[in-house]
Amino acid sequence: MPPADLSASTGSAPLRLSIVIPVYREGEGARATMETVAATAPRPHEILVVHDEADDPTLPVIADVQARFPQVRAVHNTLGRGPAWALRAGFAAARGETVCVTMADASDVPEDIGRMLALIEQGYDLVAASRYMPGGVQEGGPLLKRTLSRLAGLSLHALTGLPTRDPTSNFKTYRRAMLEQLRLESSEGFDIALEITVKAYLAGFRITEIPTVWKDRTAGASNFKLLRWLRRYLRWYGLALRGGRGGRAGALRAAL
Repeated sequence: MPPADLSASTGSAPLRLSIVIPVYREGEGARATMETVAATAPRPHEILVVHDEADDPTLPVIADVQARFPQVRAVHNTLGRGPAWALRAGFAAARGETVCVTMADASDVPEDIGRMLALIEQGYDLVAASRYMPGGVQEGGPLLKRTLSRLAGLSLHALTGLPTRDPTSNFKTYRRAMLEQLRLESSEGFDIALEITVKAYLAGFRITEIPTVWKDRTAGASNFKLLRWLRRYLRWYGLALRGGRGGRAGALRAAL
């Protein structure tokens, strides 16, 4: 059994790191991610597992993991249904000076959390784990989804100078003070990562990326809804283009 991490019992004092994991009826599928992140992430930290429904089958799994890793706790998202609201609920509940988002389906590399945190502590405001920079890898996933994601990231990097080639992935680490300065509007899908990245860039925050290996989930069903959320992705893509084409002042006003 790992040593108890008392980071979750330090009252209202800021923590070094909050890790937000949104879940939707993942059940046992989220156990490996929770346990691995709890065992490997830099300390002190808290892990917020955010769920939409009061009877989500992941809740007993969270309680079981929490018995071994007390820094893990459930957060009931009451803001609205969907990943965007779940992440915004996680941001609101976070006590860490840095906030990392990672998925529950074991698609992300937990060891990258420490690498991203180190860059935040060196002065960056947003660090993206990138599948599309040199050294990055994407293994599996639907062809249409990964093609559109890669095209969006690489084109924004080339056309606007966005400092990451992978703005659509949610595996990112943020300075919490930066998040608090952005006016977030996403209210449903995972496009919230693109919104945050574009608005942070337009507002002049420091952004960088590290290479990562992303692997498609091997169990359970993805909650990603490409066609339903495509219009929302295009909105933030357009905002980045307007900012990159000399309309940065107007785009900036929209970002803050």
